[in-house]
Amino acid sequence: MHGDNGEPVPLDLAELSSARRRGCVSFGVALVFGAAIGGIVALFAGQTAALVTAAVVVVLLTLLAWVSGRRKLTLEGDRVVSKAVGRKSVDLVHVDKIELMVTDIRGTRTVGLLLTGGRKSINLALAVYSGAGGRELGILVLRRLADVLARSENTSGLVYSQLLVAQLRAEAKGDVAADRPLYRLATLAQGGRLAQRIKPEAVTRFVASLD
Repeated sequence: MHGDNGEPVPLDLAELSSARRRGCVSFGVALVFGAAIGGIVALFAGQTAALVTAAVVVVLLTLLAWVSGRRKLTLEGDRVVSKAVGRKSVDLVHVDKIELMVTDIRGTRTVGLLLTGGRKSINLALAVYSGAGGRELGILVLRRLADVLARSENTSGLVYSQLLVAQLRAEAKGDVAADRPLYRLATLAQGGRLAQRIKPEAVTRFVASLD
C-alpha cells in the first residue's frame, strides 16, 4: 500500500514520564554547569559578571533542552516530519542519504537512522537499549517504515527495509532483545563514544548475514 494514505504515525520512542525526568535532569545539569562557569568568571571579572554569565548559561541550556523535549516525529505518507519550534521533513522515497547512527550515553544505546534530504537532516530513533532490555518502535510503525524504505530511490533504502523486516521477524518469533537485529547492531559500535555512524558496508554485510 502506498505510504501517502492514512493518518500521521507517531515515531517517538520516549514516554511522557521519561521526557519529564529528562527535563528535570537537564535543568539540574544546566544549573551545575552555569554555576561552574560563573565561578570561573568570578575569578577574573567579579561577582556581578559571574551571576550574569551563570544566568545566561542556565537559560540557554534550559532552552535547548526544552526545544529538544518538544520535538515530535511522525511519518506522514512517505515523509518523516520533525516538529519542534519549526517544522522540517525528509522524503524517504527521494532521500539523499541514509546512515545508521548509534549513540551511547552511560551504557544506554540508541539505534537510529540519520536521514538527509537536501539541506535537512532528521535523526529517527528506532530503539533504545540498556542492559538486556529496552524500548523499540512498535510493529505497525516498523512495518510502515519498511514498506516506504523498500520503495526508496536510494539504493540503501532496501537494505534498511530488510533490516526492519528482520527485526519484525525476530519479534514475531519471540526473540529476546539481545537476539534481535537492532540490538546486535548496537553492540557493533565502540563503547565510550557519544555518537557514531556504522559504515554502510558493515550494515549491508550484517543484513546479508541474517536468516
